[in-house]
Amino acid sequence: MKQTEVLLQPNPNARIEEFVYEKLDRKAPSRINNPELLGQYMIDAGTEFGPGTAYGNALIKCGETQKRIGTADRELIQTSALNFLTPLRNFIEGDYKTIAKERKLLQNKRLDLDAAKTRLKKAKAAETRNSSEQELRITQSEFDRQAEITRLLLEGISSTHAHHLRCLNDFVEAQMTYYAQCYQYMLDLQKQLGSFPSNYLSNNNQTSVAPVPSVLPNAIGSSAMASTSGLVITSPSNLSDLKECSGSRKARVLYDYDAANSTELSLLADEVITVFSVVGMDSDWLMGERGNQKGKVPITYLELLN
Repeated sequence: MKQTEVLLQPNPNARIEEFVYEKLDRKAPSRINNPELLGQYMIDAGTEFGPGTAYGNALIKCGETQKRIGTADRELIQTSALNFLTPLRNFIEGDYKTIAKERKLLQNKRLDLDAAKTRLKKAKAAETRNSSEQELRITQSEFDRQAEITRLLLEGISSTHAHHLRCLNDFVEAQMTYYAQCYQYMLDLQKQLGSFPSNYLSNNNQTSVAPVPSVLPNAIGSSAMASTSGLVITSPSNLSDLKECSGSRKARVLYDYDAANSTELSLLADEVITVFSVVGMDSDWLMGERGNQKGKVPITYLELLN
C-alpha cells in the first residue's frame, strides 16, 4: 500500500500534506504536477520564440501534449486511489486490525487455558482440585468462544481476497488506460512534428532531399544566419557562389551533419573540406571530399572560403 502511494505520488512532502488533510477531513488543494509544469514552461518558451517559427511552434505543441499527459496522470492517481488504495487502506485500518486484535486475544485465552490445566495437574488436595477444575471449565469455555469468533473472522478473508482481486484488476486497467493515452498523445505529437518541412527535422532523419532552410529575402551581408532548428541559412550571394563553383574549392563546415546513407559524407562543425560540383547533381548538394572519404554534402551546411 505504501509503495503504491509512492508510485502515484513520488513527492514525500505532498504525501504528508495529503495525509494531514485526510485526517482533518478536508480536501487537499489542487497541485500542478510535473508534466503540466513542464508543458506550461514549453508553451511559454514557444510563445517567446514565436508561434510562427518552427521551433516555437514545436515547443508549443510539445507543451500542449505534456499538459495532456499531466491530466492523464492526475486521472490515474484519482482512479487508483478510489478503486485500489482506499479499499486496501480501509481493510488494513479496519477489518485487519479487528482480526489481529481478536487473534491476540485468542492467544491470551490459550495461555490462560494452559495455565489452568497446569494448576489442575499440580492440585493434590480435594478442595484445591475442585477449584482448579472449575477454573479450567471457565477458561476452556472462554477459549472456545474466542476461537469461534476468530475462526469466523478469518473465514471472511476469502471474500476479502476476492474483493481485493477486483480492486487489483481496476488498478491494472487504470494503468493500462493511462499508458495507452500517453502513447496515443505522443504518437499524435510525433505525427505533428513529422509534418514540419524537412529542413526542420533532426539530422538523424535526413532523406535524399537536402535540409535547405528557406533563405530570408532581406538577408543582410554575407554572414550565415542560424535557423530555429540550429541549421545555418547561408546568404544568397554565398549560396550562389557554391552552386556555380567550378572546380574544387575549400569550404568550412558550419554545423554537424550525420550522413543518411553511404552516398553522403558526415560533417563536423568548423572542419574544412574540399567541395566541387558534379554535373546532374541536385543543386542543393555538392560533392565533398576529406582525405580518402568522399560523399554528397548539403550546401547550407557550408561556408565557401576564398
